[in-house]
Amino acid sequence: MGGRGWYASGLVKPRFLVLSACVLALDQWSKLWIEASLETHGRLPVLPGFFDLVHVRNTGIAFGLLPAGGELAGTLLLTALGLAALVLVSIYFRGTPEEEPLLLLSLALVLGGAVGNLVDRILFRGVTDFLDVYVGAHHWPAFNVADSGVTVGIVLMLAHGFGPQLRRRSSAAGASRHGLIQARTSK
Repeated sequence: MGGRGWYASGLVKPRFLVLSACVLALDQWSKLWIEASLETHGRLPVLPGFFDLVHVRNTGIAFGLLPAGGELAGTLLLTALGLAALVLVSIYFRGTPEEEPLLLLSLALVLGGAVGNLVDRILFRGVTDFLDVYVGAHHWPAFNVADSGVTVGIVLMLAHGFGPQLRRRSSAAGASRHGLIQARTSK
């Protein structure tokens, strides 16, 4: 296996693309299952008071934002935006070094989710959402596996971006405290 093991040159990115394909497959399978199991606007309680499976149609972007109402112009605009985002994320993924596994993981999740919702938008002019998280009467907008992949990917991307800054601040604060302690003890 060599010294690099899992990071064998040329194998890292394809492995992350397999993850993208798994997110896509799970997303498409779960949407088909919901469509076959629940009528539109149907509800199946899973954890009453917190989580239900539902069947809703989302013509907007993630979490029901900017609904297009199934209108062709709106659907085309959202599809074009989705394709543009997919191209940008793909370019970013391609240019990311193999030694950045957290960034590659985040981009792979975003890619899988973006393709999942884009497939629905192109084929059906909308996306099937079915995960409903709520507390009492307060509901988070329904979402799906693709939305989850995109959201988790973006959170991981932010963690990757802010991680080095936080570590530097923590190291600087620790060094500063260490310097103060040394100054006090040397008196």
